[in-house]
Amino acid sequence: MQDEKWKEVVGMVKDKFEVIEEEEEPMEDIPRSKIERIVFEGPLGKMKLERETKPVVLDKKTTYSKRMGDTATVEYVYSEDEYAHKFKAYAWKGDDWVEIEAGAFDI
Repeated sequence: MQDEKWKEVVGMVKDKFEVIEEEEEPMEDIPRSKIERIVFEGPLGKMKLERETKPVVLDKKTTYSKRMGDTATVEYVYSEDEYAHKFKAYAWKGDDWVEIEAGAFDI
């Protein structure tokens, strides 16, 4: 989901529903990445929309060691200007978030 579409969806949620929480946080171990989420009281009860943004992986370098007990290390090379986005929707069921399948809504 591109930036414009995400802003449109968040704006629609703010206009139509009561927003409980809105936050943005960086993802651990991935530079220039973030998770944006908005929690609101929707038609199915408490709902959460989440969008992950992270740079595209261009290369993966694995370094091995022949020494016993030593582990391999993996180093990722990320794009400076290309980003991948992932959108997820959740509904609050009982005492936990349950992911809503992508086919259940038309965005």
